[in-house]
Amino acid sequence: MENKTSEKLILQHIEGLVKDEPNWIANLSNASALLNETLDQINWVGFYLWDEEDEELVLGPFQGRVACIRIASGKGVCGTAFEQEKTIVVPDVTEFPGHIFCDTASQSEIVVPLIRDGKAIGVLDVDAPIKNRFGAVEKELLEKFVDIFLKYTN
Repeated sequence: MENKTSEKLILQHIEGLVKDEPNWIANLSNASALLNETLDQINWVGFYLWDEEDEELVLGPFQGRVACIRIASGKGVCGTAFEQEKTIVVPDVTEFPGHIFCDTASQSEIVVPLIRDGKAIGVLDVDAPIKNRFGAVEKELLEKFVDIFLKYTN
């Protein structure tokens, strides 16, 4: 994993940011900023949150270029990870059937579902401008990151 900060420090930092702050939007904002500052070779990081009324993922706090606003469950990498409730690592986005190109500079992607009380409520999405950016190490880090985030955030 290439990052500017060790995995341990990133996890300690997110816990420190969200531990005493119950506000969902503030924590999502700081979480995306923290990952943007600490992960090398990424060009977009942010959250999509499930809107039960409209029955689709809606763009939440993020860092990067303008993004797609709404994604249906099961569509693209985000919608697929949400629907399957599992992390998806895509080494080359051009090889993912139905990939949604919000930023044509993105070449690889990882999406981690946010699961609370056994139910998916959104996803963390991280894109990179190079192929094969994400692997087992990043998957483990980001899943732990999401677990800590959800533990403290209402």
